[in-house]
Amino acid sequence: MATSRSIGRAVAGGLALAAAGWALKDVPAELGGRAAGERLERMRRSPQFRDGVFRNATPGAEAPSPQSARELVWNMFLNRGQRRPAARIPVVASPSGGPSPDGLSVIWYGHATALLEIEGRRVLLDPVWSRRASPSQLVGPRRLHPLPGPLAGLPPLDAVVISHDHYDHLDRATVRALTALQTAPFLVPLGIGAHLERWGVPASRIVELDWEEETTVAGLRFAATAARHFSGRTLNRNVTLWGSWVIAGRAKRVFYAGDSGYFDGYAGIGAAYGPFDLTLLPIGAYSPAWPDIHMTPEEAVTAHLDLGGRLMLPVHWATFTLAAHPWAEPVDRLWREAKARDVRLAVPRPGERVDTGDVPMLESWWEMLHDGGFPRRTR
Repeated sequence: MATSRSIGRAVAGGLALAAAGWALKDVPAELGGRAAGERLERMRRSPQFRDGVFRNATPGAEAPSPQSARELVWNMFLNRGQRRPAARIPVVASPSGGPSPDGLSVIWYGHATALLEIEGRRVLLDPVWSRRASPSQLVGPRRLHPLPGPLAGLPPLDAVVISHDHYDHLDRATVRALTALQTAPFLVPLGIGAHLERWGVPASRIVELDWEEETTVAGLRFAATAARHFSGRTLNRNVTLWGSWVIAGRAKRVFYAGDSGYFDGYAGIGAAYGPFDLTLLPIGAYSPAWPDIHMTPEEAVTAHLDLGGRLMLPVHWATFTLAAHPWAEPVDRLWREAKARDVRLAVPRPGERVDTGDVPMLESWWEMLHDGGFPRRTR
C-alpha cells in the first residue's frame, strides 16, 4: 500500500511538473530580444543612453524605498475589495464604419489600448489583447473587463504605435497576431525592435525612433517625444527606450503619453508640436511609492494644459489592477480636477467611439460600479 501511495505521489508530482513546464514554456520568448549590431550601435549614439542604459531627462526614483514597498504590500492586502469594480464594467461592441476623411475620433479598448481614426487613417496605440499583463497567463494582473471586440475584427490599420516594453503596453501574443493579420508598420522607441524581431515581425515593418526623431507613415507625421518612465521585461531595466508620441495629420493633432510621471517636458512638447486636438494621458497606477514615473490625475490635467490640449481622454485605468488605490479613484479625482480647471473631458466606456468634433455630454458611468449611485451627466 505504501509503495502504491509513493508511486501515486510520484506520478502526481511528475504531472504537476509537466503542467508547470508547459505553462511556462513561452516565458523565455515573452522576455523579448536583445539588441545587437547596428541597432545596438544606434542606441549607444542616443543622447538618452549613458553607461549602458537609457536615462530620463528629469531624474527620479524608479523603485520604492524598502519602507514604501512594505507599506504598498500592506495596502494591497488591506483594500483588495476596493481595487475591483463592484459590478460588471459596461463594454460597448466596437463600432463599425470607416473613419472620417478629415475628422478625428478615438476608440478606447481599455487600459492604454486605443484606436485613433485621424483624417481617414487608423493608428493603434499600445495594443494588449491578452487576458493578463504578464509574461505568463497563469499569474499576474488579470483583465477586469472583456475586450470590446476580437483582434481579428479590427479594420485595416495604417500604423501600430508602442510607447515602451512593459507587459501592459507591449504584448507578445498581440504583436504576433497583428503581424499575421495586418500589414501596418510598428513604430517603437529605440531597442524595442529587438523584441519584435524575436517575435517574428519583419525588419521592414519596424520603425525605431529616438526622442525628437520623426517619420511619415500613410500621410501622418509621427514624432517620438520624451516621457519620464523606465523600461524592462526582466529585472534588467532601461535597455530599451520609452517615450510618448505626437501623431499629426494635415489639420488634426494627437498626443499620446504612454506611461510617464509628470515633468516640465510637457510644456516643451506643447510648444514644439501643439496645440493638440486630443491628448491621451495616463491617470491610474499612481502611488507615493513611485511618484516620479506615474502621474496622479491632477498632474495629468496639468500635463494636458501644458500641452495645449483641447480634449483630454484618460487612459491607464479601469482594466488592470496595478496599484493599491481604489478602482474608480483615478477617474473620480480626474473629474473633480477637470471641472475645477475647466478642462474638456471624455471618459468613454471600453469600446465606445469618441468623435472630437461631436463630444457627447459626459456621463459618470463608473459611479454605478463603486458606490451604488446613479451616473451624472455634465458638460
